[in-house]
Amino acid sequence: MKYIKQFMIIFGITFLGEVIYKLLDFPIPAGIYGLVILLLFLQTGILKFDEIKDVGEFLLDILAITFVPSTVGIVTASDDLKQFLIPILLALFVVTFIVFGITGRVSQFFLERKHKL
Repeated sequence: MKYIKQFMIIFGITFLGEVIYKLLDFPIPAGIYGLVILLLFLQTGILKFDEIKDVGEFLLDILAITFVPSTVGIVTASDDLKQFLIPILLALFVVTFIVFGITGRVSQFFLERKHKL
Protein backbone atom coordinates (compact mmCIF):
# COMPACT_ATOMS: atom_id res chain seq x y z
CA MET A 1 0.00 0.00 0.00
CA LYS A 2 2.95 2.30 0.73
CA TYR A 3 4.19 1.98 -2.84
CA ILE A 4 0.78 2.74 -4.32
CA LYS A 5 0.57 5.91 -2.23
CA GLN A 6 4.04 6.99 -3.36
CA PHE A 7 3.21 6.30 -7.01
CA MET A 8 -0.01 8.29 -6.69
CA ILE A 9 1.87 11.26 -5.21
CA ILE A 10 4.41 11.24 -8.05
CA PHE A 11 1.77 10.71 -10.73
CA GLY A 12 -0.39 13.43 -9.17
CA ILE A 13 2.46 15.92 -9.37
CA THR A 14 3.15 14.81 -12.94
CA PHE A 15 -0.53 15.29 -13.79
CA LEU A 16 -0.44 18.76 -12.23
CA GLY A 17 2.52 19.56 -14.49
CA GLU A 18 0.48 18.41 -17.49
CA VAL A 19 -2.46 20.61 -16.47
CA ILE A 20 -0.20 23.65 -16.08
CA TYR A 21 1.36 22.89 -19.48
CA LYS A 22 -2.09 22.88 -21.10
CA LEU A 23 -3.15 26.09 -19.34
CA LEU A 24 -0.02 28.11 -20.10
CA ASP A 25 1.12 28.84 -23.60
CA PHE A 26 4.86 28.50 -22.99
CA PRO A 27 7.21 26.18 -24.92
CA ILE A 28 8.24 24.39 -21.71
CA PRO A 29 7.65 20.61 -21.46
CA ALA A 30 5.08 19.44 -18.94
CA GLY A 31 7.72 17.30 -17.22
CA ILE A 32 9.67 20.42 -16.31
CA TYR A 33 6.60 21.90 -14.65
CA GLY A 34 6.18 18.67 -12.70
CA LEU A 35 9.82 18.67 -11.60
CA VAL A 36 9.59 22.30 -10.47
CA ILE A 37 6.41 21.55 -8.52
CA LEU A 38 8.08 18.53 -6.90
CA LEU A 39 11.10 20.65 -5.98
CA LEU A 40 8.89 23.36 -4.48
CA PHE A 41 6.90 20.80 -2.49
CA LEU A 42 10.09 19.23 -1.14
CA GLN A 43 11.74 22.58 -0.34
CA THR A 44 8.70 24.01 1.44
CA GLY A 45 8.03 20.86 3.43
CA ILE A 46 4.62 20.25 1.85
CA LEU A 47 6.04 16.89 0.81
CA LYS A 48 8.65 14.98 2.77
CA PHE A 49 11.37 13.09 0.92
CA ASP A 50 10.53 9.87 2.78
CA GLU A 51 7.00 10.02 1.36
CA ILE A 52 8.31 9.32 -2.18
CA LYS A 53 11.78 7.88 -1.55
CA ASP A 54 11.14 4.19 -2.32
CA VAL A 55 9.27 4.72 -5.58
CA GLY A 56 11.68 7.48 -6.60
CA GLU A 57 14.61 5.09 -6.19
CA PHE A 58 12.75 2.43 -8.18
CA LEU A 59 12.07 4.88 -11.01
CA LEU A 60 15.74 5.88 -11.06
CA ASP A 61 16.75 2.21 -11.17
CA ILE A 62 14.64 1.57 -14.29
CA LEU A 63 15.49 4.87 -15.98
CA ALA A 64 17.92 3.26 -18.44
CA ILE A 65 15.22 0.87 -19.64
CA THR A 66 13.02 3.78 -20.65
CA PHE A 67 15.58 4.80 -23.27
CA VAL A 68 15.45 1.45 -25.09
CA PRO A 69 12.49 2.30 -27.41
CA SER A 70 14.04 5.57 -28.56
CA THR A 71 17.40 3.89 -29.11
CA VAL A 72 15.78 1.17 -31.20
CA GLY A 73 13.99 3.88 -33.20
CA ILE A 74 17.26 5.62 -33.92
CA VAL A 75 18.95 2.38 -34.95
CA THR A 76 16.10 1.44 -37.29
CA ALA A 77 16.18 4.92 -38.85
CA SER A 78 19.97 5.01 -39.14
CA ASP A 79 19.91 4.95 -42.96
CA ASP A 80 17.76 8.08 -43.01
CA LEU A 81 19.92 9.79 -40.38
CA LYS A 82 23.30 9.22 -42.07
CA GLN A 83 22.99 12.40 -44.10
CA PHE A 84 22.59 14.38 -40.86
CA LEU A 85 25.35 12.62 -38.91
CA ILE A 86 27.99 15.39 -39.09
CA PRO A 87 25.61 18.26 -38.13
CA ILE A 88 24.12 16.19 -35.31
CA LEU A 89 27.53 15.25 -33.89
CA LEU A 90 28.75 18.83 -34.18
CA ALA A 91 25.66 20.15 -32.41
CA LEU A 92 26.00 17.54 -29.65
CA PHE A 93 29.66 18.41 -29.16
CA VAL A 94 29.04 22.17 -28.98
CA VAL A 95 25.98 21.88 -26.74
CA THR A 96 27.78 19.49 -24.38
CA PHE A 97 30.53 22.02 -23.73
CA ILE A 98 28.01 24.84 -23.34
CA VAL A 99 26.17 22.78 -20.71
CA PHE A 100 29.47 21.98 -18.97
CA GLY A 101 30.34 25.67 -18.83
CA ILE A 102 26.95 26.82 -17.58
CA THR A 103 26.79 24.04 -15.00
CA GLY A 104 30.25 24.94 -13.73
CA ARG A 105 29.40 28.64 -13.46
CA VAL A 106 26.13 27.98 -11.65
CA SER A 107 27.89 25.57 -9.26
CA GLN A 108 30.61 28.14 -8.54
CA PHE A 109 27.99 30.81 -7.92
CA PHE A 110 26.16 28.70 -5.36
CA LEU A 111 29.36 27.53 -3.67
CA GLU A 112 30.59 31.10 -3.32
CA ARG A 113 27.21 32.17 -2.04
CA LYS A 114 27.23 29.34 0.50
CA HIS A 115 30.67 30.36 1.79
CA LYS A 116 29.53 33.98 2.23
CA LEU A 117 26.70 32.85 4.50
